[in-house]
Amino acid sequence: MNAIAVYEGADEPVVTEKPRPEPAPGEALVRTLRVGVDGTDHEVIAGGHGGTPAGEDHLVLGHEAVGVVEDPNDTPFEVGDVVVPTVRRPPNGANEYFARGEPDMAPDGEYHERGIVGAHGFMAEYFTSPAEFLVSIPPELAEWGFLVEPVSIAEKAIEHAYASRSAFHWDPESALVLGNGSLGLLTVATLDESFERVYCLGRRERPDPTIDIIESLGATYVNSNETPIPGVPEAHEPMDLVFEATGHAPHAFETIEALAPNGVGALLGVPGDWEFEIDGGRLHREFVLHNKALVGSVNSGYGHFESAIESLSGLSEDFLGDLVTGVHGLDDFEAAFADDDTTIKTAVEFAAYEER
Repeated sequence: MNAIAVYEGADEPVVTEKPRPEPAPGEALVRTLRVGVDGTDHEVIAGGHGGTPAGEDHLVLGHEAVGVVEDPNDTPFEVGDVVVPTVRRPPNGANEYFARGEPDMAPDGEYHERGIVGAHGFMAEYFTSPAEFLVSIPPELAEWGFLVEPVSIAEKAIEHAYASRSAFHWDPESALVLGNGSLGLLTVATLDESFERVYCLGRRERPDPTIDIIESLGATYVNSNETPIPGVPEAHEPMDLVFEATGHAPHAFETIEALAPNGVGALLGVPGDWEFEIDGGRLHREFVLHNKALVGSVNSGYGHFESAIESLSGLSEDFLGDLVTGVHGLDDFEAAFADDDTTIKTAVEFAAYEER
């Protein structure tokens, strides 16, 4: 079968041939429909994140996938079921985090991530997976199922933000999303149902398609070139929730200044090492005197995937069509890895969905 992989020492993905996998006991064989491309894929390709499976010189890419069960192999699934795989797998047999159903809370060394570190991904014509790591989705979502994984990341971060405020009555009204990439835009769309006022901060100038999407959702675009994060409270309002999806290290600390009393910031970006000066005493006072909090969040669990399916089902076709700027086949897969101002979200298509 064909797969898209990156080889050690290379900085571009290529099509390569792999044996079609055979499902082990407890695994299903899945025919891949679409696999999304995101910033993590670009980091893996550039060598700044992730790693190949032990003893191999390449990594099959892709962690945002949707497919159709081809061979249930005595699992609870049926032929033709549309499924989305979760990402993390136990590295060498089960450990306490997987045993508890909390692989997303496992620390480094206690997991592999398919398509990222230690295990091949889903960017191939077929893949196998244990049934416990496959989530069924409605057939009508087959076209957009590759978006379930990124929405699940937002679902977990928002859940943890609310959990951090559970010790008191918290009724948030305003939210600020940092970053107008695909994850930021999906988060704006997700928050639109539960927050009265949603803002999204980016550094793009008009005209720009992401700004059009933000405003079509009824949210307010904040140009960081004109209003940096610490200036948001004065220019707009202090924020009950700040969702950081940029990986820009100073944003973690600037978030504290943008929060309203009792507010919480959810940090999802993964920056490289970066030394800079901050006024630690002032930020410490903000935490203590105004009951603010920051939470970090990475990956997501089975329940977050289920929540993401519900959220994705509620998003309009117009929004999804504007968000996904390209779906490419193997003959022009390179276009799915474009990184320019016209690209928002892309995917590689291995097969079209056919209802059975």
